[in-house]
Amino acid sequence: MAPAKPGPSGPAVPAAVAGPQIQLIPASAEGAIDAAEEAVDLLLDSGRAPGDVLVITTGAQHPWAEHELSFGETAYWAQHDAGDDVFYTDAAIASRAGSRPVVVVAVNGGTASADVLSLAHTRAGALLIVCGDPQQINAVLGTGA
Repeated sequence: MAPAKPGPSGPAVPAAVAGPQIQLIPASAEGAIDAAEEAVDLLLDSGRAPGDVLVITTGAQHPWAEHELSFGETAYWAQHDAGDDVFYTDAAIASRAGSRPVVVVAVNGGTASADVLSLAHTRAGALLIVCGDPQQINAVLGTGA
């Protein structure tokens, strides 16, 4: 039996570029949601589709999520599943959210735990933006202070 010939492959991608790009936006816990909102506005202004963006909060819910959840979880998650707008969730239930090209994490309380950042990293296709205290985030990511 002749050995199988390998098929054509795409260009080689270095391991360092295999995951999403990570950007850190320094912000206090009190200012993290505002920083996340500014990041989302810049993404949308640069042509990113609203349905490409998932925002995760580590503390209190984003006001949009609080409002939408007031109509019930079924309607809230139906908006996520429709995928046509920016979707806001908190770290406690973010595992239910699907992947999006861009994930923005607002470290607005609670902790930027390794679990939350790991989950956000797995949900981000191209870009992960983390808004919060750089020392805390770098300590969690293991990139130094």
